[in-house]
Amino acid sequence: MKKVLSITLFCLSIFSFSQKKETYIKANALFLPVGMINVGVEHGFTEHITGQADIFVSPWKSFGGHRAEFGIGTVEGRYYFDQAFKHFYVGASIGFGVFNVQKWNYWKNDLYVTKEGEVLPYRKNQLYQKGFSYMIGATAGYQFQLGERWNMDIFLGIGNQQGFYKGYVEGLPETQENRYDRVENWDKSGEIIPFKGGVMISYKL
Repeated sequence: MKKVLSITLFCLSIFSFSQKKETYIKANALFLPVGMINVGVEHGFTEHITGQADIFVSPWKSFGGHRAEFGIGTVEGRYYFDQAFKHFYVGASIGFGVFNVQKWNYWKNDLYVTKEGEVLPYRKNQLYQKGFSYMIGATAGYQFQLGERWNMDIFLGIGNQQGFYKGYVEGLPETQENRYDRVENWDKSGEIIPFKGGVMISYKL
């Protein structure tokens, strides 16, 4: 029994030593200039596999005249074809978000028409959505070294997003009676969208 335990511990120590245990902290340079924060941590587990966790926060109650306040957290597993943190990779990710936004298809000045065909006395650009969503998707990217401890990570993630929200009208109290979507509880929408992407600058700890 002791011999088996010793061999097991020895194998575990060899396996642990062989892991790609680098850890990088990173920030998305694409969104920082507009005041949106996307930061994360990527950790190596094997020669080809890493895991990443990141958050994306937009604090803007209004951005270009549209509500754009949201927060998204994602976790992702990555497989690098060369070796961890180097060159091309693919990944799978899941995420959860909360939002107070005006969806892009509500930016026009058209009158709002309900799903039943009723025309309401509101313009689309007066309407906004508050709720939460979850998403699952795939990522592809390319990471390369900038310096001894610095990397650049260019990536794009596309997936299925399922949103649950309540629709309100600007200037009116957020009550059930004032909802434009005329739904009892949560309204729902599902779509295939790019839900992450950019240029991460990474620093090796």
